[in-house]
Amino acid sequence: MAIRVLIVDDSALVRQLLTEVLDADPGIEVIGTAADPFIARDKIKQLNPDVLTLDVEMPRMDGLKFLENLMRLRPMPVVMVSTLTEKGADVTMAALELGAIDFVTKPKLDVEKGLREYAGELIEKVKTAARARVSSAKRHDAPKTPMVLPTTYRTTDRLIAIGASTGGTEALRYVLAQFPPNAPAVVVAQHIPGGFSRAFAQRLDRETPLTVYEASDGQPITPGHAYVAPGGYHLRVERSGARWFCRIGEDEPVNRHRPSVDVLFKSVAGAAGKNAVSAILTGMGDDGARGMLALRDAGAYTLAQDEASSVVWGMPGSAVKMGAVMDIVPLEQVATRLLQQAAE
Repeated sequence: MAIRVLIVDDSALVRQLLTEVLDADPGIEVIGTAADPFIARDKIKQLNPDVLTLDVEMPRMDGLKFLENLMRLRPMPVVMVSTLTEKGADVTMAALELGAIDFVTKPKLDVEKGLREYAGELIEKVKTAARARVSSAKRHDAPKTPMVLPTTYRTTDRLIAIGASTGGTEALRYVLAQFPPNAPAVVVAQHIPGGFSRAFAQRLDRETPLTVYEASDGQPITPGHAYVAPGGYHLRVERSGARWFCRIGEDEPVNRHRPSVDVLFKSVAGAAGKNAVSAILTGMGDDGARGMLALRDAGAYTLAQDEASSVVWGMPGSAVKMGAVMDIVPLEQVATRLLQQAAE
């Protein structure tokens, strides 16, 4: 049974291109298009689509306002189509917070060429969205008071590594919001394109007690700070004496991803070994499973988010099947478990 898609975009050219790209896949059928949210609202009622693609900037009603209304009244899988701009990145982060499953980018210039280049990614994300748990994609508000670590604990001895993909921007915000300001250092590989990782890191910096950076090459890794892999680059951890540093690389994608969770986890296994504490959160595919196995083999603690609380249980499920995972817990317990293990 083909996935039924409704395309919502104010540009006739974009609607045509998205229709051609998606209809080319035998597993997808574009059942309609809409030029604005008001038309879309009527077509959703008439056509009952499985997945919606939604533009951010549209006439008559802002895409975010429409998404907010949709998730309140008729929750369904939504893939945002965002412009590759600073404003587009901020709005996209807000859309994911409201419950959008994922997003694809469209360039400001030569939209036709750009969208055709993203065809494979768009098809994959629509198929993933059709299988996703919409309820797990909605914003989770973390407890108001972060956890407290024992004052006698030396956080410099521990390093927390987290990997995520689809649904991960919200899952990571929820987890890190519970970390205290003196938590061990955190390194993060979230599948995200270049141009969006900085907005993501800035949002985490605003909404969590940690100081969060988009990681830079050679940056020292210190307690109370989190380092997010830049979109389009791998993040590795290297050790020099008693200290850890970020190493940024533009070498080949791994598991089709750059940043890759496997790349980060394997580097942490080598640099931190049994001093590492790790988690693999919601995401499609199997990136991170082999890296998590390397962490477990090195004596690190390994944790996976459970299926019920994941938007997509691809990455955590693959790590579980590989025997890389020591504990499986719902999202609500991830921060507690990581900090408990870090304090032992």
